[in-house]
Amino acid sequence: MKYLTSEGFEKLSDELEKRKRDLRQKIAISIKEAKEQGDLSENAEYAEAKRQQRENESRIIFLENVVRTSKVIGKKKSNGHVDVGSEILVECNGKKMTFYIVGSNEADPSQGKISNESPIGQAFLGRQKGDVVEVILPNKKKNIYKILEVN
Repeated sequence: MKYLTSEGFEKLSDELEKRKRDLRQKIAISIKEAKEQGDLSENAEYAEAKRQQRENESRIIFLENVVRTSKVIGKKKSNGHVDVGSEILVECNGKKMTFYIVGSNEADPSQGKISNESPIGQAFLGRQKGDVVEVILPNKKKNIYKILEVN
């Protein structure tokens, strides 16, 4: 099961709508204008517009699937355990960090959004304030985190 926060669901739904409504129309106009230039066999503008169309349609199919099959995790009262949608404050090597546990489609480690399917995300799931969590990263490095807060 793939998970999305309500914010992530809204963001992907907006992207899907813009691609279907705006970008499709823009690409169709580009294709029409390129066709009017004549010979399509050596028409770089036509080839580029068709490439953009393929990419857009592929992304639309992907987004439709994600929106249709993902479970939306709304704001819920914390039971004190880390779950998808939790915001956690942790300490590692004397440094405090905030992580947001999100579904894999929303993960953005540079923003502290950690996928529930990642090694770190999996290690935190089900844990609670005060727990010490040992995580072995893909590069075989071991990090030890202490959970300071779960929201």
